[in-house]
Amino acid sequence: MTGRFADRSVLITGAGTGIGAAAARRFSDEGANVLMMGRRREPLDALARDIGAAVFAGDAADPAQAEEAVALARQWFGGLDVVVANAGGHGVGSIVKTTDAEWSASGRANLDTSMVILRAAMPELIARKGAICVTASIASLAAAAGTFGYTVMKHAQIGLVRSIARDFGTHGVRCNAVCPGWVTTEMADAEMDELMARKGLGSRAEAYGLVTKDVPLGRPATPEEVAAAIAFLCAPEAAIITGAILTVDGGSTIVDVPTLAFA
Repeated sequence: MTGRFADRSVLITGAGTGIGAAAARRFSDEGANVLMMGRRREPLDALARDIGAAVFAGDAADPAQAEEAVALARQWFGGLDVVVANAGGHGVGSIVKTTDAEWSASGRANLDTSMVILRAAMPELIARKGAICVTASIASLAAAAGTFGYTVMKHAQIGLVRSIARDFGTHGVRCNAVCPGWVTTEMADAEMDELMARKGLGSRAEAYGLVTKDVPLGRPATPEEVAAAIAFLCAPEAAIITGAILTVDGGSTIVDVPTLAFA
């Protein structure tokens, strides 16, 4: 690993597992001071002991807790250079099956977690001419069946990224997004378990193979591969890139679905 983030401080939300945990490890390996934020303290502490990161157990969608996390970064590290808004959640069901409570929960998990933490961090990012990466999804670009709340909120994240890039580029702040497809995380593993039960499949590997059979690269991403893309967008060599949407999906979103029958 390079030391391209040496002496820089990074706040990562949803950092206890999956892409967030891989990003925390990546930034730490590249020399950053890392503050990991998440609602469950146990996985945060376990990873923090391994990589030497700091921990704040809290909800990125809660304004008071977001402000506290930023204040701790300022206290411990002297400021913030990078924020990775990675926290997210589900939002399943069609519009007619989505209750008001489910709609609100999906918005809080997938959109408010980004907006609230970035609003709190913006003064620090302006001071350091910092960088933001939002973990969006290919659901930000297309719709899967029965994921109304998730799809709408993930689409909204792209508007959030572009708006921040537009408003704060003149302050030296960059804001980009990664849009992963299937990634071998704990959340995706649970979805593969459901697919195994539905289709009578024998293993998670078989389930991942089924959901990526029409993906050009033919496999899901690893959390580490997504973390590498996040690190690139926040690194000095990406200094001219802002408002960009980087798909990390094995080519999923380039497939012309109506021609699949001819493949």
